[in-house]
Amino acid sequence: MNEIEKFKAEVAANIDALAADHDIRALSRLWIRVTAPYKYSYNFRWMGRPAIQFPQDLVAMQELIWDIRPQVIVETGVAHGGSIIFHASMLQLIGGPGEVIGVDIDIRPHNRQEIEKHPMAGRIALIQGSSVDAGTVAQVKAKVAGRGPVMVILDSNHTHDHVLKELLAYAPLVKKGSYLIVMDTLIEDVPDNFFPDRPWGVGNSPKSAVAEFMKTNDRFEVDTALDAKLSISVAPGGYLRCIKD
Repeated sequence: MNEIEKFKAEVAANIDALAADHDIRALSRLWIRVTAPYKYSYNFRWMGRPAIQFPQDLVAMQELIWDIRPQVIVETGVAHGGSIIFHASMLQLIGGPGEVIGVDIDIRPHNRQEIEKHPMAGRIALIQGSSVDAGTVAQVKAKVAGRGPVMVILDSNHTHDHVLKELLAYAPLVKKGSYLIVMDTLIEDVPDNFFPDRPWGVGNSPKSAVAEFMKTNDRFEVDTALDAKLSISVAPGGYLRCIKD
């Protein structure tokens, strides 16, 4: 075994140990709960735009993008645009014709203006409309047709029904070796009154939608090793690896 393989083996052993350490997992959930009142994820920017993600998840995305080399990244939920700009910048580093398609029911004018004047704008296409509307889905499919690999990231309305509809609509775009990523599955792992001003909560969350989706879909598996490696993530159980076309 050469030095590179030795290091890979060491990392794999580290991740296995993290997965088996229940105290680490409990501390991670506690950390998320106590930082939430400070809107921790709101406090980071990527290339000047608010990303509204945990830095740990951005690092995970970077690793996946490097390995998969997608031609298209579809992300539902645009907000301030930092996340789609992050993905566009990764595609820029890789090179080639990669494009990010950002879908949102309400792309606010000030956010659209900042996104469209950004240096990464040439790799971004914005589609305004509900991510589960048949017309919106058709637009996305038309832009993806004939291109691949495709990564999909679901980060819009976090209710069970909405996320399940997104999973059913966009999963067919993802082929073997790529990922379908469902953000904010952590909603299922925090107290039910954690989001009093939101329509989602325990039992009505992205993670509950993933659980229902996985009952009838054998094309995907949860990347539990990635969950263990991150330890702190907004998407535990939400990194779905496509294992068959």
